[in-house]
Amino acid sequence: MKKLLLSLAALTLSFTAFSQGNNYVQNYKKFEGLAMTPPMGWNSWNKFACNVDEKLIRETADAMVSSGMKAAGYEYINIDDCWHGDRDSLGFIQPDPKRFPSGMKALTDYVHSKGLKLGIYSDAGSQTCGGRPGSRGYEFQDAQQYAKWGIDYLKYDWCNTEGLKAEGAYKTIAAALQRAGRPMVLSICEWGTDKPWEWGPAVGHLWRTTGDIYNCFDCVKDHGTWKSWGVMQILDKQEGLRQYAGPGHWNDPDMMEVGNGMTVNEDRAHFTMWSMLAAPLIAGNDLRNMSKETIAILTDKEVLAINQDKLGIQGLRLSVKDSLETWVKPLDGGKWAVTFLNRAKNPQKVNFDWKKTPITDDFAKRELNAGKTTYKIRNVWTKKSQGTTKKAFEATVPAHDVVLLVLSE
Repeated sequence: MKKLLLSLAALTLSFTAFSQGNNYVQNYKKFEGLAMTPPMGWNSWNKFACNVDEKLIRETADAMVSSGMKAAGYEYINIDDCWHGDRDSLGFIQPDPKRFPSGMKALTDYVHSKGLKLGIYSDAGSQTCGGRPGSRGYEFQDAQQYAKWGIDYLKYDWCNTEGLKAEGAYKTIAAALQRAGRPMVLSICEWGTDKPWEWGPAVGHLWRTTGDIYNCFDCVKDHGTWKSWGVMQILDKQEGLRQYAGPGHWNDPDMMEVGNGMTVNEDRAHFTMWSMLAAPLIAGNDLRNMSKETIAILTDKEVLAINQDKLGIQGLRLSVKDSLETWVKPLDGGKWAVTFLNRAKNPQKVNFDWKKTPITDDFAKRELNAGKTTYKIRNVWTKKSQGTTKKAFEATVPAHDVVLLVLSE
């Protein structure tokens, strides 16, 4: 009887093990501990589109160091679309041999030798937006290849995704990255169509909230079947999203156009507002050929400190009057960033009475009340003291420009 019971127990255990052996549970979540402040780096698309090769990437890495951008905190060199060659006989993606003759591993090693990190691009569909091989059906192989190359950041686009549901597709690539075992920042780029801010925080580290940015301060570029958006149009589309952003998970209003042809005033306003939004700061210009003004904007330590503030709270548009907007952003240590943005084509005057305008941020659970606390005021761009909140603040904001203040106790 005892032998019979032991045999039955062994049979039951064997059956249970066999039935459970077919269960394969995926980890659909991002790597934790990455992008605790908004990622800072560079991406090739805005300036170079499909004209990418290893020479450009190496020279850009060199320029990120020599320009002072690396010292300011920029670290990612991200290759966008069109780096792809064909897949090999086993299905593993290879770089274009003409554009990247040394191979991707050698390029990664070079970028790492500069103290920087390399990012790469793929697409959830059958083809990328530029017509190269997408990752659909090859997600786990592609993730293994990226890990083998030493990639640190993946931008994952949403072209040619017929029949796919965004949340499921991005969970698949997240699981593939987890299985490959190399921690990478995952940039979700499905243009905000399927409300990625609702499901993205568990899956990726940042998610695009809109379609593509366009190198224009205030306009829309109509491509027929789709549109790209000027800086102010992108800014407007961030309304209502601030509660979804925070350390390790960021709303992404797209890469920057600073240094790509707008005026210095417009570049300064663009950079300021991306910093107020706690947005990823991914430069999109030619780092090898920058003006002193462009370098000064991209590397301003005080503005970057607002963007990189450890609280990770996205700024709030407090008011709009005659194309003059007032934005506030709570900062660590009881500080506040306050921006007056002039969207008009003419200068505008600011007269802001701090004592008559107490500010309550319910989301951040913070209050700026000059009737209770006197704050010192620093003009961030001019690097000058502007007195305290005991007196109303008066200034003239140039056209398409900002006045950026930091208030501290």
